[in-house]
Amino acid sequence: MPVNKNAYERYMILDRCFSNFQKEYSFEDLINVLSEEMYDRQNGISERQLRNDIRFMREGFHAPIETYYMGSDSLKGGRSRKMYYRYTDEEYSISKQPISKAEAQSLQEAISTLARFRGLSQYDWIEDVITNLEHRFNLNGHSKGIVYFEYVPDLKGVEHLGTIINAATSHKVLKIEYRNYKNGGHEMIFIFHPYIVKQYNNRWFSFGYGINRDNNWEGISNLALDRIERIEPVDNVQFKPNNDIDFEHYFDDVIGVSIKNNVEKQKIILQTNERRYPYIASKPLHPSQRIEDRKTHKISIIVRPNLELEQKILSFGPDIEVLEPASLRAEIKKKVEEMYKKYFPVQEEHSETV
Repeated sequence: MPVNKNAYERYMILDRCFSNFQKEYSFEDLINVLSEEMYDRQNGISERQLRNDIRFMREGFHAPIETYYMGSDSLKGGRSRKMYYRYTDEEYSISKQPISKAEAQSLQEAISTLARFRGLSQYDWIEDVITNLEHRFNLNGHSKGIVYFEYVPDLKGVEHLGTIINAATSHKVLKIEYRNYKNGGHEMIFIFHPYIVKQYNNRWFSFGYGINRDNNWEGISNLALDRIERIEPVDNVQFKPNNDIDFEHYFDDVIGVSIKNNVEKQKIILQTNERRYPYIASKPLHPSQRIEDRKTHKISIIVRPNLELEQKILSFGPDIEVLEPASLRAEIKKKVEEMYKKYFPVQEEHSETV
């Protein structure tokens, strides 16, 4: 049966105590050892937690845990004396036990996820990890996949992903040659302090503190990896740590990755048709989505309007309409008119030739 990381660490600590035939661990001793070694994550271990852990090890790992009188090798009896816990088999250890069928399935799923990155130069180490796991646990590395993820192996810019992740982890500054499509494709130079990377719509983005001396600008920057031309480390610049932004919630109010600090979140009211409504109701556009009126198929989301929101709305074609706010409705209307102009002349020309 699967266990979480903290629980497994407790089991390994107990396993070490139970297999130590040079020392006798009483119930109180076990609590003290667990509390000391797990101090960073828990404020002590309760008696109930320890009893549950011992029960789980006996049932889940079939661990031969027994209690003995202190100072002897006799099993507990009717006398009231202090007891200690130990394995009956000196050779036993939960680390030596074969993994269960459920654990093997979970591990196989994890390997399948890692396998998505096979073939990428910056992830050469993954090949060794996968091979070692398959060999160590006797897993069939050639079995057909069951779970498939959306993934583009030749995505431009993904070769920079490992470099940026390593720089963010080790607090290293990078010099990035960046081609911004918004300014006509001109190259820009950023001194970049990377904080996080985020994927959206099969593209990778890095957020960090950027300095662009050409434009005399600095601040939080969002760099798309597919627009990076060149990247190299900068050794003579001290890394600027992130002390201001909680990236766990930084994207809560947007769809996508574009955030404009001067744009406040708004309530967006949308109306769908009967055919599309069940899909949007079951797969929300945003976690803030609420149903305003089931009969008229109206829904609402509370977000900061951005380009990704407009793209999401337009992707539904005629199945969705913006009712509020007026500013967003006008922007969508403008784009629909521009699309109409591109297609209408073709239809008109076709009707005349007929």
